Amino acid sequence: IGLGVTSSSPPAPPARGAMSLSVTDNRTGKRIEVPVIDGTIPAVSLLSISDEPLRVYDPGLRNTATARSGITYIDGDAGILRYRGYGIEDLCEKASFLEVAFLLVHGELVRGACLTVLPYPTFTPLP
Repeated sequence: IGLGVTSSSPPAPPARGAMSLSVTDNRTGKRIEVPVIDGTIPAVSLLSISDEPLRVYDPGLRNTATARSGITYIDGDAGILRYRGYGIEDLCEKASFLEVAFLLVHGELVRGACLTVLPYPTFTPLP
């Protein structure tokens, strides 16, 4: 497509605390600075480099963050899926339905005897 990230002739260092990525459209020579925030760049920043619409293509969303979350962590390559710091496999294998429900609603995992005093009705599964 002709859109390239350049690394030659670097610009002056950014102001302290400011980070950016220099992007040059090799078709037109137009250059923009894209902010780097928490190791990511906003895809909409690339809209200003061209008069024609450019889209970011990332098959399988392998390098795309659709949201920032302090609740979940996903690393598909390493097979890691966590919810509030707990591995999903551990929740599936070691936590009860009520424990997981409490975690989902209140954001913390309660174990054992604490569950008997919850102000929620429980039900008996069908035979």
